[in-house]
Amino acid sequence: MINSRPFRRTSFFILKEECIMPIILPEDIPAYKTLEDENVFVMRPDRASSQDIRPIEILILNLMPTKIETETQLARLLANSTLQVNLTLLQTSTHKATHTSEEHMGRFYKEFDDIKDKTFDGMIITGAPVEQMEFEEVEYWEELCKIFDFAQTNVTTTMYICWGAQAALYYYYGIKKHLLKEKLFGVFAHKKMVKFEALLNGIDDIFYIPQSRHTTISDDDLKNNKDLVVLAHSDDAGDTLIKSTDNTKLFILGHVEYDKFTLDKEYKRDLAKNLPIKEPVNYYINGDINVLWRSTATILFLNWLNYYVYQVTPYEFGEILKKY
Repeated sequence: MINSRPFRRTSFFILKEECIMPIILPEDIPAYKTLEDENVFVMRPDRASSQDIRPIEILILNLMPTKIETETQLARLLANSTLQVNLTLLQTSTHKATHTSEEHMGRFYKEFDDIKDKTFDGMIITGAPVEQMEFEEVEYWEELCKIFDFAQTNVTTTMYICWGAQAALYYYYGIKKHLLKEKLFGVFAHKKMVKFEALLNGIDDIFYIPQSRHTTISDDDLKNNKDLVVLAHSDDAGDTLIKSTDNTKLFILGHVEYDKFTLDKEYKRDLAKNLPIKEPVNYYINGDINVLWRSTATILFLNWLNYYVYQVTPYEFGEILKKY
């Protein structure tokens, strides 16, 4: 059943700030200033609380070492909808950030014990630079499993990105990852594998997704699982967009959230470390960076928020709790 979310307005002609709902961020988080400079509509929590509307509550487990960059990238995409979106940032307690200040983490991030009894309309679990390790060897694996269980009962729908997607596919469905001969690195063409899918509405039949990973998932393992649907495939990157048949899980084996310079930074980082790395595919053209995925990322996040979060989540938070 689709639950509509009424919000009040006094006139047919309304101000821009009322018809384009913002993302809600603390004014002193770095993402606020970055997005404001980009003319992305952001709003302070005190102002948001004065509006007669329940915001969509999104929880982000940020496992990336570049915390500030990743939270800004995700906030930028979530801010493009007509919904008011409130973010809660989550970190693991079993592994402390080493690339981000303790002040930033303590000020803007919560731990699982802080939120374990709450419910959320949606959740995003990012990638992490641990893909060449066995899942059980990862320092925070046990804690992550608890968060996976939490997502099953306390979240309407969850988006899993890159290593986060591989970890979730392994935990929920027993699907293993496989080491590639060389790093999959660049921007790769993908094609739709289903004719009608709400998540892909408005996205071209051929579209691009950045990839930066050493491991992959077997296409046959996905094809043989009746609880999963492959939405997009790449001849170079394999099956990249997958969802569960009950629409509660979206797996993205790539990084649609990356901004223009992310692959460039990773490439120069690996070169500086003398790691075996090739120039990212379809990324540099005549010395310039070629952005091919921005519209795809924007539409995909819009569709996820609209069709798989907003349209199906109950208005009352207590109704989100599910039994598995």
